[in-house]
Amino acid sequence: MLEIKTTSNDAKLTVVLNGRLDTTTAPQLDSELKDKLDGVKELLLDCTDLAYISSAGLRVLLATQKTMSEQGEMKLQNVNETVAEVLEVTGFANILTIV
Repeated sequence: MLEIKTTSNDAKLTVVLNGRLDTTTAPQLDSELKDKLDGVKELLLDCTDLAYISSAGLRVLLATQKTMSEQGEMKLQNVNETVAEVLEVTGFANILTIV
């Protein structure tokens, strides 16, 4: 299960992720982001309560990063140890901006 909360402020979109980003929930996040990225210059993904991320979740992050690199920037914040380890091992820590 993944809970997604979004708040928008001008050209900044903050997305709070709570739960597991996996094969079941990745399409939900992908759809949510695609609907809201139009005109967004800064995307902030708050991973405080993101308990798990799978390869399907990583694909969504990569696709979103590609979109945002053309129109602004994407940052991940409050990445916990579990998720940070997955990002490190897969090399995504070098691709994504983690603050």
